[in-house]
Amino acid sequence: MKSTWACLIAILCFTTHLTEIHAQPRLNDDGETEENQRTIANVSAIGQYPPLPVPFFRGNDPRFTNSQGFYFHFWKFLLVVLLFLLWAKTSSWVDEDSRGLKSNTEFWSSAILVAGGLGFLLVFCMPSFIVGFFVLLLAYGTPLGFYIHERNAKVPPSSRVMTPDHIRNLTIRYLARMGIRIGGTKTQQAAVGPDIRFIGKSSTGRGDDPTSSRRVENSRGFLAAKELVYDAIMRRATDVHLEPKDDEVGVRLRIDGVMYPTEGFDRSIGEAVLNIFKVLGAMDITERRRPQDGSFRAIMPDREIDFRLASQGTRHGEKMSLRILDQTNSIASLSELGLRKQLVDKLGTIVKQPHGLFLCCGPTGAGKSTTLFAALHEIDSYQRNIITVEDPVEYRIENVTQIEINQKAGQTFAESLRSILRQDPDVVMIGEIRDAETARIACQAANTGHMVFSTVHANDTFTALYRLIDLEVEPFMLASSLSALLAQRLARRLCPDCKEPYQPNPEFLKKANLPPDKVKCFYRLPKSREFVCPTCSGLGYMGRISVVELLEFNERMRDMIRDASNMSQLKAQARKNGMLYMKEEGLRLVVKGITSIDELLRVVK
Repeated sequence: MKSTWACLIAILCFTTHLTEIHAQPRLNDDGETEENQRTIANVSAIGQYPPLPVPFFRGNDPRFTNSQGFYFHFWKFLLVVLLFLLWAKTSSWVDEDSRGLKSNTEFWSSAILVAGGLGFLLVFCMPSFIVGFFVLLLAYGTPLGFYIHERNAKVPPSSRVMTPDHIRNLTIRYLARMGIRIGGTKTQQAAVGPDIRFIGKSSTGRGDDPTSSRRVENSRGFLAAKELVYDAIMRRATDVHLEPKDDEVGVRLRIDGVMYPTEGFDRSIGEAVLNIFKVLGAMDITERRRPQDGSFRAIMPDREIDFRLASQGTRHGEKMSLRILDQTNSIASLSELGLRKQLVDKLGTIVKQPHGLFLCCGPTGAGKSTTLFAALHEIDSYQRNIITVEDPVEYRIENVTQIEINQKAGQTFAESLRSILRQDPDVVMIGEIRDAETARIACQAANTGHMVFSTVHANDTFTALYRLIDLEVEPFMLASSLSALLAQRLARRLCPDCKEPYQPNPEFLKKANLPPDKVKCFYRLPKSREFVCPTCSGLGYMGRISVVELLEFNERMRDMIRDASNMSQLKAQARKNGMLYMKEEGLRLVVKGITSIDELLRVVK
């Protein structure tokens, strides 16, 4: 309906205001005016010029003398066209904005459309252009003013339009796009937002789509989306959760593995932010019930960050989570995991073996993939052919072939693993062993001269071992392929600037087999919350460190696996070999003041 009205009024504006034929001279049967015929007859009678088959006139053609015809008033036409374009843009904004605010969309859209259309008709009926233009402005502005007054009463002050702050910020924003900077840094940031640029994903899923970022720049909620992403990055969040509620969209950030609530959005702005992320991720914005996945990138002055999106319909609306994949925070070596030197040396020896199976186990979010990527960095990727199969590819590694599985297309871990074994690999990394087929192929690859890295969901190393046996891997095959199992958790590091020492309970030291004379103090969060630490923003923790247990396999351990020994026998043999449990490794970190005893008990149960 809008397009029909727009076309009709555009044609009316063009035909009525651009051209106007007031009167045309009457033509005879030969297509000439009577005045023209009289002029030719007079000239011929005098004998100055012979009659010509085609009349010729020096100077002005008398056929168009003293006759009214075409005229054009540029400035009047320009004013009407500009106001028409503004009216069309406003009508579209009112329709979209009223839907987001759940106002009476049909009423307000019809009011803006009909009033503006009547105004454009009346401007051509008035004898005076000034009076007609004033009537047009009145017809256009009256319903728009009433709508703005009603919608501003429903939204918070920061979302109100046509206020002095909104007009100032809008002006600064458009001038900034043209390269004109006015005001200070704080003024620029308040109007334009943080210095971050979005790069959307193409609809095919291959490559970037810069046009998607330009499409959302003028959308409602774009500034809020930029501020949300920037705030999450600055606070070192790994995940952002947008959770719909009755009258708002809540926001929570996962920082160092723990969820923290932050300031949310009112419902209309929150849904607009969701739509912006869906456009950037090449997701269907009309689908709000089925789960969808997407991705996009954000470019900052000092780094480039990838985002992975996942949406799901809920009872209150659509929920979305954003996984932040910051390449600058990736671990480049095993020594950066925070492990003691003996463990780093052992792991370095294991991952550089020519063949074998190295498994990293733990719950979701325990840092298993990060540890495997750190292990891959220990291998010379220029002299060895390294291929990874991931779901999805999170971190890019130079000179490593990375393959992303596609469940919808039938490309599973097992299918991809069978394929890449024909690509002459030296090292293979499998994102996760999920089924029996993948487990068997991984063990076969390890027994045929390949070094295989993978992860498995298990609480500790011994549970992971029996998990593989439950996946119907033959004990003899498992015993000959396994090189080591690493179980791990991530514990938060105490902030070095605000942690405070205290004397531990002697009874606890006795239970933990810690000599009281060698333990001077433990560290914990500050009890006083009078000031906010600028280093950790008052959280008390800054970053995370790995708490691990490493189970190596020697010939005695392999024989016990072949003989199907029970778990207690395997544990006893591992302790004889010098293995430390995860809690014991964690207590070393507590004694050093790296983490707190409360944090250790939270992650290691």
